[in-house]
Amino acid sequence: NRVGLKTGGGGPASASESNRDRRERLAALAAETIDLQKDPYFMRNHLGTYECKLCLTLHNNEASYLAHTQGKKHQSNLARRAAKEAKEAPVQPAPQKVGVDIKKFVKIGRPGYRVTKQRDPENGQQSLLFEVDYPEIGEGIVPRHRFMSAYEQKVEPPDRKWQYLLFAAEPYETISFKVPSREVDKSEGRFWSHWNKETKEFFLQFSFK
Repeated sequence: NRVGLKTGGGGPASASESNRDRRERLAALAAETIDLQKDPYFMRNHLGTYECKLCLTLHNNEASYLAHTQGKKHQSNLARRAAKEAKEAPVQPAPQKVGVDIKKFVKIGRPGYRVTKQRDPENGQQSLLFEVDYPEIGEGIVPRHRFMSAYEQKVEPPDRKWQYLLFAAEPYETISFKVPSREVDKSEGRFWSHWNKETKEFFLQFSFK
């Protein structure tokens, strides 16, 4: 019982008692959230007491140190240390994104073309000659071509009797031709293509076996 107070009567706590209660609550809170083994500023000295290497303070026990870590002084020093380290840390360059530079073109319509059916007078082998005009072809672009089976395309119901020959060159729209689904003779002299940079014409000729 405090002096001057009746037995069982609660009186106002002194300032020292309030501070002690507060330190105990802070220590209990810190004990739940702080692992002293991983605290870089917690050190036990040769006298058996504890030191805060950040604030240069001495503490009689772990509870006292834990309460200190929740105090204004320790928190302020933590903030100053973090700001100093951030200021002194070298600026890391942002990693460069490695990617392919994809050029975008506005389509300007279909190119002009000519298709010539031919037959070899010696062996009767049939061939097709395609001439496609690309007067406004993009800089550095070379026309491309490929054969597509009837089952790859989605425009018409697939018919195994036919295949498609596609020509593409930006900024023109891709064009396709429906040709018989026969085996193409790719032997020397029977299958060739040529891009004339001067006249902007693309030639492709192939023969059927």
